[in-house]
Amino acid sequence: MPRLFLLLALLLTVGAHADTLQIPIGQQGAGELRLPQLGESQRAVLERFGLADEEHPSVGNPPITRWDYREFSVYFEHTHVINSVRHHQPGAALPNKEQQ
Repeated sequence: MPRLFLLLALLLTVGAHADTLQIPIGQQGAGELRLPQLGESQRAVLERFGLADEEHPSVGNPPITRWDYREFSVYFEHTHVINSVRHHQPGAALPNKEQQ
């Protein structure tokens, strides 16, 4: 019985194979762009980056507001930055192993 269990365990692990997906995170967006930092005021963001492409109305309590720029979005709680997120910038696709 233990041999059968060992054989089944080996056969099941042989079938478990997965490809590795490589995502070049460091290549997303412009590396030289410094995003607004935690605690910066809306006024400071406005002075540094200009008017946003789109300003979403406040939602919730405390009020959370989002400003969308071409390359990133800024989230404010009341009038101060709580997060900045760089938008995904699709790059050239990496060649598959089959294509090489």
